[in-house]
Amino acid sequence: MGRAAERGLVIALTGELGAGKTRFVAGLARGLGSPARVHSPTFALVNEYGGGRLPLFHLDLYRIESPGQILSAGLDEFWQPEGVTVVEWAERIPTDAVRTTHWVRVKIEIIAETGRKVFYDDFGA
Repeated sequence: MGRAAERGLVIALTGELGAGKTRFVAGLARGLGSPARVHSPTFALVNEYGGGRLPLFHLDLYRIESPGQILSAGLDEFWQPEGVTVVEWAERIPTDAVRTTHWVRVKIEIIAETGRKVFYDDFGA
């Protein structure tokens, strides 16, 4: 992950229910060497996975209804992570937050029952 990981990286995940967002996070955790079992933080809002090369913070904004709820829940602290933050349902994040650190966007699109198309955008170093 190089330079971006030194100052933190936020991965904004989008895609409909069942697209594979949580599976993406599980693969990322495994790639970072974390032994943790990854599960969706829909009700907890945030899961933290350690034990790997970098801490991994997994947020799920599915139940968030407004940018104010993100701030009142203190989730904005994860926009400057000491590691990697992955946000499911990232389209609910206020657009001005995207400029605060290194962000990438990953969109997962269902193309068949067992097929997915993945789109990647890097918002710059």
